[in-house]
Amino acid sequence: MRILVTDGMDASAVEKLRGDGYEVVEQFYEPEALGGALREFDAVVIRSATKIKEPQIDAAKGGRLKLIIRAGVGVDNIAVQYAEAAGITVKNTPRASSNAVAELAMALLFSCARNISIAGHTMREGKWEKKAYSKGFELSGKTMGVIGYGRIGRLVGEKGQALGMKVLSVVHRNKPEGCESETMHFVTMDELLSQSDILVLCAPSGEKPLVDAESLAKMKDGVVIINVSRGSNVDEEALLEGLNSGKVKAAGLDVWLSEKDPNWTLAQHPAVSCTPHIGAGTKEAQKRIGAELVDIIEHFN
Repeated sequence: MRILVTDGMDASAVEKLRGDGYEVVEQFYEPEALGGALREFDAVVIRSATKIKEPQIDAAKGGRLKLIIRAGVGVDNIAVQYAEAAGITVKNTPRASSNAVAELAMALLFSCARNISIAGHTMREGKWEKKAYSKGFELSGKTMGVIGYGRIGRLVGEKGQALGMKVLSVVHRNKPEGCESETMHFVTMDELLSQSDILVLCAPSGEKPLVDAESLAKMKDGVVIINVSRGSNVDEEALLEGLNSGKVKAAGLDVWLSEKDPNWTLAQHPAVSCTPHIGAGTKEAQKRIGAELVDIIEHFN
């Protein structure tokens, strides 16, 4: 079995697969070359940088490809139904990186609350601006709205409650068992938007952004927005306008509409704490992802 790894993979997982007799090729392909390359492999392991859409699947048809694995949670960079209609199985590793992403969401929130990003930046410039950045806020007692109460969202909610926050979320399908309590409630989207001091996005991308001019108008003045989901969940220009007007007090962003050319004006805004899509970037998460990838490959028929 030949396996292509396009966006990197934990070294111990690669070593395990090779030790078990699999041929593992670690190489990134540009979109126009990827489909043809996939014809020569039985399985491909990708992360967020590689997209396997209809053109790549069409180019791979008639070749060896039988399995696509997304090393992470979201599969919106894969044309899943199109692949499966072509007889190609699509898998992901939803459990392995959930805690890492949830912890980053909280790290971005702490940074927004205490001006850590901008205060640290000015100190590196040799400036002592204690007075300017001594007007932070505490998380305890705040209301945090979490949009997307899946594995990651639920962990964010639990961590928020542990810090003394009240948590709200919206459930579109089946309500998760054992979540609701005195400090956690499911509400309508409008109630969540109007009542939340902090908004954390943990949902897959949809037909329109979750944060746009329309939804911002329903939020409290001075809301804090954290996005660790998908860049397309935020209208970046609307968010920038909200930051400049004061409607949005601060934002913590790990994901962007474009990773090749991020919105640098937004990234460099003094009220923004940001990271270059490192949600799953912990040693522990990468080892768990690697172990889950090995398990999927070894049990694939």
